[in-house]
Amino acid sequence: MKTASPTRLALTYTGLIVITVVMLLPFVWLFFGSFKTQSEFFSNPGAWFPEAFQLGNYVELFISGGFGGYMSNSIIVAVAVVAGNVLFSAMAGYALAKLRFRGKGFVFPLVIVSMIVPYVALFVPQFVIVVQMGLVNTLTAIALPLLVMPLSVFIMRQFAHAVPFELMEAARLDGAGESRIFFRIFLPLSGPGLATVGILSFLAAWNNFLWPLVVAQSQDTYTAPVGLAVASQASNTLNFGVMLAGSMIVLLPILILFLFLQKYFIQGVATAGLK
Repeated sequence: MKTASPTRLALTYTGLIVITVVMLLPFVWLFFGSFKTQSEFFSNPGAWFPEAFQLGNYVELFISGGFGGYMSNSIIVAVAVVAGNVLFSAMAGYALAKLRFRGKGFVFPLVIVSMIVPYVALFVPQFVIVVQMGLVNTLTAIALPLLVMPLSVFIMRQFAHAVPFELMEAARLDGAGESRIFFRIFLPLSGPGLATVGILSFLAAWNNFLWPLVVAQSQDTYTAPVGLAVASQASNTLNFGVMLAGSMIVLLPILILFLFLQKYFIQGVATAGLK
């Protein structure tokens, strides 16, 4: 096996370190900025570090800004979206990869096409449907369009191809039905794929801004990104420290989720691209 020269390795690692530092700089500035007072932003806007670490921005965010309620709404929506995508996309992926039914050759291309439709093109039809269902200004309306994402179906369909047919056939010979095969055999073997779908659907729900901004019409149903945006426009003077503290709080669940599931996420993405 041919090994890389020391010079090439050094250049590679140097390049990776530079890219990593450049990508981390905004997060470092965000973290330290969340501890600055409003006067520090105006007196010394170029400073990276606060004069003293103080939690006033975080306290103001939750006590005066009602950010706890927005976070609760975001968590409820994200949990519903993750649960819907994990269950329904797994069922769809299993059916598309392992079952024979009429129209199967038409359904999967339709899923692919739906992945490239611009999101804004769906806004008006989605809003009309939500209005007709009487769900405007509810958390259900915010979560509903994301319960089954085409990308999740695509990932689970690709992952289902990696599960051996022989296991399914052996279970059928033993008298197991499709539901039992799905829950007892397919799901336990689909951990990386489910983790990938879970992370991607959580990100889609957690970072979703435009659709909740349209559907949520009162503070009771604001999600965290919408609440943060509305709070930034509530007064004539933007409180930078509070905004940065809110951004840190919104960012935290994503970092924790990825740190714990990155191994399964990478494995799932790699498997989805095999077939």
